[in-house]
Amino acid sequence: MARRVLPVQSINIRRSSTALLAIAAIAGGLAFGAGTAAADARTTAVGAGKQCLWAGAPHPQGATVAAGGQSFRCGTDRGAPVWSNVPAASRPSTVPNPGAYADPAGLFSAGARQPGTEYTDYCVGGQLIEGNEDIYQVVADRSGKLYWKAAGPISQWVFDPDAPRPGPSWRSASLCTDGNLT
Repeated sequence: MARRVLPVQSINIRRSSTALLAIAAIAGGLAFGAGTAAADARTTAVGAGKQCLWAGAPHPQGATVAAGGQSFRCGTDRGAPVWSNVPAASRPSTVPNPGAYADPAGLFSAGARQPGTEYTDYCVGGQLIEGNEDIYQVVADRSGKLYWKAAGPISQWVFDPDAPRPGPSWRSASLCTDGNLT
């Protein structure tokens, strides 16, 4: 059975449909925009926004912390929170520095630095390179996943007098197989 198309004012229906969609979008946008504006006002009022993490603690945009003889300012890069090095601090650390002891996601934002620990141990061939020999910085890959990357020798980290230093690794070169830590 063939379908019969009635000659209806299709142009007017299209215009009416388009107009209704536009009105709905504007109304929805106003409601969404008003909610967003209210939310922005609340977070701005308390100095929030995209907050940077340091040892699991949030810090507002523009905040500066001292760690390891360096200063870091919270900002954004491509919409993501990031710590940037600013002129060196001549004061003790103002934030906890537990070291690069675990996956940084949920603990540190990109740009944060920490002394290495056994978590950052790796192998070069059959040789174990202990994580405590370097400072590690949080970096993000293309997908935004965070990981630790060696950023300099541990001699560049200024430990506070009462701060614990990362100890030697419990691992040995016997755990290195073809450059992989097993």
